[in-house]
Amino acid sequence: MGYRQVVGTTTWTFCDLKDLLAKASPLRSGDALAGLAASCAQENVAAKLALADLPLRALLDQPIVPYESDEVTRLICDSHDAGAFAPIASLTVGGFRDFLLAQTTTTQVLAALAPGVTPEMAAAVSKIMRSQDLILAASKCRVTTAFRDTIGLPGTMAVRLQPNHPTDDPAGITASVLDGLMYGCGDAVIGINPASDSLAATGELLRLLDELIGRFSIPTQSCVLAHVTSTIELIERGAPVDLVFQSIAGTEAANASFGVNLALLKEGREAALSLKRGTVGDNVMYFETGQGSALSANAHHGVDQQTLEARAYGVARAFKPLLVNTVVGFIGPEYLYDGKQIIRAGLEDHFCGKLLGLPLGCDICHTNHAEADQDDLDTLLTLLATAGVTFVMGVPGGDDVMLGYQSTSFHDALYVRELLGLKRAPEFEAWLREMRITGTGGALLPRTAGHPLLTGSRA
Repeated sequence: MGYRQVVGTTTWTFCDLKDLLAKASPLRSGDALAGLAASCAQENVAAKLALADLPLRALLDQPIVPYESDEVTRLICDSHDAGAFAPIASLTVGGFRDFLLAQTTTTQVLAALAPGVTPEMAAAVSKIMRSQDLILAASKCRVTTAFRDTIGLPGTMAVRLQPNHPTDDPAGITASVLDGLMYGCGDAVIGINPASDSLAATGELLRLLDELIGRFSIPTQSCVLAHVTSTIELIERGAPVDLVFQSIAGTEAANASFGVNLALLKEGREAALSLKRGTVGDNVMYFETGQGSALSANAHHGVDQQTLEARAYGVARAFKPLLVNTVVGFIGPEYLYDGKQIIRAGLEDHFCGKLLGLPLGCDICHTNHAEADQDDLDTLLTLLATAGVTFVMGVPGGDDVMLGYQSTSFHDALYVRELLGLKRAPEFEAWLREMRITGTGGALLPRTAGHPLLTGSRA
């Protein structure tokens, strides 16, 4: 089925729904690399106009990746909630945009709607929205999850404390963790990307974090971002696992390139739940995603990278995660070329994830060979914070010395908290006051040489 749109004296033709979605996307280098991008600005506008007139139901009835050959498509279709979809079932994509931006569409309305929205619907409407539309609509979506503290409450923004080290040195990691805690970071998770894939090394890192959290009774969770199969095996060996991590994508073939499928993710979740380590909730999964992953694995089926990113969120929500984040600029300029593309992608990802009912955060980042700089990261951080982002990264100095990329720092979190009055997770906020790290208003107190965290004592 093709689509036509007349703009001025030119008739533009789009051969199928995949083509229409791709041509309607804002320009990004990954779609151009795949030969999917609009040929010019005029074609992009024509695609947006045609997409705005498309009935939402067409996105449900016409899977863009075949149902028979893709388990992600089957998950999306088979789990769709027709009752939740009913209030918007008669709308076009353009009408859906108007609905999302209407003052009568509240947080409660959007929460009830989420199970009825497919990833393709979220992606489609995002393509015809301005940045301010993405920010406003996302700000009305609230998703709360919990494990040892409560993530996503109104007026809060959490931070993943990311103490990576190029050799997994325990002393270096501990120093970074303590530094982050003293800046009030770590309520989302203390999460290490291990330099080694050794089970023994991963187990040692898990025990290091568990001992630290236990010694100081920190109301947060740890995660070593190993492959799900490694984490399952470590659980079987008795390792102290809080969260199960996995990178995921929007097609079965792309997930296969990560060495995972839906059954394996379910096994990982069940293994973590069996440990019963949460104190205020049982959301035990942590997922990371990023535009371009399916294309880089040659597993994109001719679908644009942003639509496939939204489909990854369709995978994530099936497993009730504590945290999901897009590592928005990490995959490189081949997929998001510069600061402008990274900023737009970050806003799209956050909007789509929140609309689908996920606790969406963002690693606001760029690689060192991208046409982006710290100003771009500051801009995206500010925009996402106003949009209600669930969590961001806290990296010492904003420079990850193990992964070799630029992200947000402990200081950046202080900036945006002060700017917008954002609190930490309430249980973590109370702990910071008890430990004399922050005062009653959440501002940092002066560090002292005898501080309990620095001396290693609890009291």
